[in-house]
Amino acid sequence: MQTPADPQDRHEYPSHWEADVVLRDGGTARIRPITVDDADRLVSFYEQVSDESKYYRFFAPYPRLSAKDVHRFTHHDFVDRVGLAATIGGEFIATVRYDRIGADGTPASAPADEAEVAFLVQDAHQGRGVASALLEHIAAVARERGIRRFAAEVLPANSKMIKVFTDAGYTQQRSFEDGVVRLEFDLEPTDRSVAVQRAREQRAEARSVRRLLAPGSVAVIGVGRAPGGVGRSVLGNLRDAGFTGRLHAVNQAFPDDLKEIDGVPAHRSVRDIDGPVDLAVVAVPAEHVPEAVTECGEHGVQGLVVLAAGYAESGPDGRERQRALVRRARTYGMRIIGPNAFGIINTADDVRLNASLAPEMPRPGRIGLFAQSGAIGIALLSRLHRRGGGVTGTTGVSTFVSSGNRADVSGNDVLQYWYDDPETDVVLMYLESIGNPRKFTRLARRTGAAKPLVVVQGAGAPPGHAVRATRLPHATVSALLRQAGVIRVDTITELVDAGLLLARQPLPAGPRVAILGNSESLGLLTYDRCLAEGLRPARPLDLTTRATAGDFHRALSQALADESCDAVVVTAIPTIGEGAVGDAELAEALRSAAEEVPGKPVLVVHVELGGLAEALSAAGRTAPQAGASAPGTGGGAHPPPLSASLERGDPHRPAERLPTAVQAAAEAPSPAKPPAPQTPHPYSRLIPAYPAAERAVRALAEAVKYAQWRREAADPGKVPEYEDIDERGAARLIGALLERGEGLTIGVEETCRLLGRYGIDVHRALPAPTPDAAVGAARALGYPVALKATAPHLRHRADLGGVRLDLADEEQLRRAYDELSELYGTPEELRPVVQRMAPRGVDTVVRAVIDPAAGAVVSFGLAGAASQLLGDMAHRLVPVTDRDATSLVRSIRTAPLLFGWRGSAPVDTPALEELLLRVSRLVDDHPEVVAVTLEPVVVARQGVSVLGATVRLAPPPARDDLGPRTLPAY
Repeated sequence: MQTPADPQDRHEYPSHWEADVVLRDGGTARIRPITVDDADRLVSFYEQVSDESKYYRFFAPYPRLSAKDVHRFTHHDFVDRVGLAATIGGEFIATVRYDRIGADGTPASAPADEAEVAFLVQDAHQGRGVASALLEHIAAVARERGIRRFAAEVLPANSKMIKVFTDAGYTQQRSFEDGVVRLEFDLEPTDRSVAVQRAREQRAEARSVRRLLAPGSVAVIGVGRAPGGVGRSVLGNLRDAGFTGRLHAVNQAFPDDLKEIDGVPAHRSVRDIDGPVDLAVVAVPAEHVPEAVTECGEHGVQGLVVLAAGYAESGPDGRERQRALVRRARTYGMRIIGPNAFGIINTADDVRLNASLAPEMPRPGRIGLFAQSGAIGIALLSRLHRRGGGVTGTTGVSTFVSSGNRADVSGNDVLQYWYDDPETDVVLMYLESIGNPRKFTRLARRTGAAKPLVVVQGAGAPPGHAVRATRLPHATVSALLRQAGVIRVDTITELVDAGLLLARQPLPAGPRVAILGNSESLGLLTYDRCLAEGLRPARPLDLTTRATAGDFHRALSQALADESCDAVVVTAIPTIGEGAVGDAELAEALRSAAEEVPGKPVLVVHVELGGLAEALSAAGRTAPQAGASAPGTGGGAHPPPLSASLERGDPHRPAERLPTAVQAAAEAPSPAKPPAPQTPHPYSRLIPAYPAAERAVRALAEAVKYAQWRREAADPGKVPEYEDIDERGAARLIGALLERGEGLTIGVEETCRLLGRYGIDVHRALPAPTPDAAVGAARALGYPVALKATAPHLRHRADLGGVRLDLADEEQLRRAYDELSELYGTPEELRPVVQRMAPRGVDTVVRAVIDPAAGAVVSFGLAGAASQLLGDMAHRLVPVTDRDATSLVRSIRTAPLLFGWRGSAPVDTPALEELLLRVSRLVDDHPEVVAVTLEPVVVARQGVSVLGATVRLAPPPARDDLGPRTLPAY
């Protein structure tokens, strides 16, 4: 099809169409518009395409492009004719093009909204998902240019390209005529197309991280000849960990005759390595990193771990150096961990990778660990590795990533990997910043439905982290993370405490806690902490200090068998005369009792019982293998609904790979001759031990809340439809209002009209600049009325006396007007208004805001001091479901005031929930509504009254979560 002869570009080069993408195999490519400067690249690209692929593209033999073809395919107006290329190393690997057409199929311009689209992918890169990525981007470009529909003609034999179109998830039609398959599809995103896009995103990003964590060969660049130094240390750590792949040491200063160092082949350059290199650890100073990256890219290295500092954390020059680093690496399709990284670890037996500065390989286990800070990473690895101190007895790590400045690979990427990693049961993350909160909450919600995600979040982004600006307070972001299923804790101690419990104990079915032990005071302390954390503890059972191991076993067995118990906390203190044998007996007693009812979590609070912790841990490694009953066969056993997914245990996993926290056991090891490790029973469990009651109870409380979230997430509710909502009328009104300016707070009348389109009635407030005007307003509204001062220092401050209520007649109104004038100043200063009285109730506030980083958020709280002074507000992401609205109303600390606190009448919370749902619909349907405040909203025994409202409009912020897949721009 020929296009109109118009070589002149009608638009400037659209640089915002440039993007880096992760492909299906985990590699990266750059997508950008094709320009007139790409003629040579296009010819070279076409020469490397097979004759078969050329035939599929042009429906005839087409061995080479003519000069006219090259001109046509490189001259675009970026409106009616657009071409995009996917590049690696600056060279084309695939192209896509659309041409706008009219109803008759001939070239056209707007308002025609259909275009023909065609792809060509180099054979060597077919199967990598390049065409799928290009389709996402060309569709986004087309929508931007007013094109709503694509048409493509494909030969029936070209099954790969047909699959690209049919699998995209768009609404489409297919026809067959003259030996050609014609596909037509709308470009408006559908639920299926978004789901397809996100599934591809997850697979691609997970594979990109997997290539880093499970390389077949590793080169350490910057290995010094003398012992010590960063490069030499990392090489030693890799070797000592038993890395199963090929290792190479690289330093351009190596003499020519040096063949190996520390038993590892030595090379002067990565280019000199015979064979592929999957991962390069770059341990040279920042000024030498670019050269190393270029060498790696030219050799085909898949990923980099950059340990060097001196980048964005050091200031503007370092920030530009970091941008250049990322751009250079992506040019070659490589991903980066770092710079300023601590390194990565994979404890899997078939990998044994310690490409980090950690001198010891952490104990293998089931916890995935992510830390942006190297110092915090060291602390977390140390805590999980130690057997004593802090939480006695520990579990181990499956994989560890310290991202440093996270210039490329971030927590989102690693979360994509852990989501379906069979070796990871629990994810622990220390996040100093969240670069893309909207995406993180989406991924966290999905991950949390499969495995626990525990997060410590820093209060501010450190230098070197690229973070999107957010207007939301830190507490609000934390609340939104909890809504997404994240277990939010405040310290790394709490992070480890929660992780140890969740790694090997089932989730509790509810908040009911049994407490038993040999110390009455420790039991009461545990009881008090349970109450403080919102749990429902039974009175502690005091076994007295004379309790034997048998007494503990019987008490624990009875507690676990009790239908009114969801979890058990065992408290234990040393007893005079007890020694190692007593500790071992107690460990076995707890283990065997827990085995009888494996569906309920058990925790131990101990006081300096190092012997007990060691005995429990060791006992888990020697649990009996024969004759153990399967879960559910013991007396009174009943599995809870959520514990199955967390009841881990693998009879084929070596004992040394299991965590060594307080663990199920049968026989204590002999102090003189410990037995050889044995394969644990499939249902043996770690029983975490804590040195303080508050730490154990806090971890249990987090597990209870997470289990409740899991149950609710299984049925998230629905977004109700309301027949009285006029979405189109609201859109017309918003469009007309936005024509006045880029962003504005609309007037009172417009606010009432807009909210009315969504069934939200606002009580009119009429201005009263004089007493006579006040009387006239009252007559128009009808008595009784309220007189309010709306000056900024008095607005929403009834406690200052700027409001007079229940004014039944003209006399009372005039008297109130005079009182306000005498107390607070002239009418010009007071700005008084008259409003019809609303039924008495509880004053609340409802807000909605579209945050550029987190997205649209609805907030709720009580009006006045509760929300302003104490910050007692609850938050939910839009769209809010009916279940979200119900929980939102009940999430604030002052919620009892809505439900009949101290004998007061309960108010109409269903009407309040409906109001929240309508506000959510408004901001979800119209992203131009960037802020809504309803204050006060009086919730009466029947109905709600909105007494004040403000709405702000602005052009909608970009929604990158609905656009094509891209990596963060550099």
